[in-house]
Amino acid sequence: MNAYTTAAEMLALCAREKISISELALRREVEMTGLSREEIFAKMKTYFQTMRASIRRGLEIRTPSPSGLSGGDAAKVLDYAKGGNSLLGEDLTRLVAYSCAVLETNAQFGRIVATPTAGSSGIVPACLVLLEETRGLDEDRLTQALFTASGVGIIIAGNAFLAGAQGGCQAEVGSASCIAAAAVVEALSGTPEQACAAGTFALINTLGLVCDPIGGFVEVPCVSRNGMFAVHSWLAATLALAGADPRVSLDDAVFAMRDIGRRMPRELRETSLGGLAICPGACKARIKS
Repeated sequence: MNAYTTAAEMLALCAREKISISELALRREVEMTGLSREEIFAKMKTYFQTMRASIRRGLEIRTPSPSGLSGGDAAKVLDYAKGGNSLLGEDLTRLVAYSCAVLETNAQFGRIVATPTAGSSGIVPACLVLLEETRGLDEDRLTQALFTASGVGIIIAGNAFLAGAQGGCQAEVGSASCIAAAAVVEALSGTPEQACAAGTFALINTLGLVCDPIGGFVEVPCVSRNGMFAVHSWLAATLALAGADPRVSLDDAVFAMRDIGRRMPRELRETSLGGLAICPGACKARIKS
């Protein structure tokens, strides 16, 4: 059996079988669904292809979304990246553009893959597509990394939550950043322990993040938040690959996120009744939309 509910159990299984997190997650899917490895892998590959397509579509958007709250920023960031004078450097600036692009695609009714939610759907695709472009990783390698993301996501979903309505944006963007960081590490041949460390760095530094969308739309601050936390994932992966120690476990981080989410006021959990959603500028935006 390849079932697990905690990161500790997951790592123990990886060590016992001498396999990666992605392989463990794939075996788990085979057991749960009864489908073949080939069928499951092919389905995951279509998800990666859809992610890539959502980035491309978003980068072509120049017009406002129906709400008027987003549209065109991803393209502007990409143009800035190509200008040769980006503050972050071209690669990381492209990462921001790609992540924002997915959210802009979503805002204009394009097809995305919720990873793990629509409101956090830009982070994993951006990280993996940038690896494809900068490290020359092929679709199979990146599809395998998606299994790493899902393998870690199982732990978060089973022990805490993924929805902003339950735990604030730490549950959405925090979780997305966590699974993206783990996926990046494994794609770059890191160990299961390093992948978990990357996820831990990402999650502990998003704890307490509230969900306060303007007007109830998944656009502001969601678009820019995805862009910024894609970079956050990259940094978390960097720390882990360098051998830095988060000092707490991934399970600790997940349980802390659950505790914080339960304590978080209802107004800060996707209700648009607090935080940024009720500031003067937000109220004006809501009137326009």
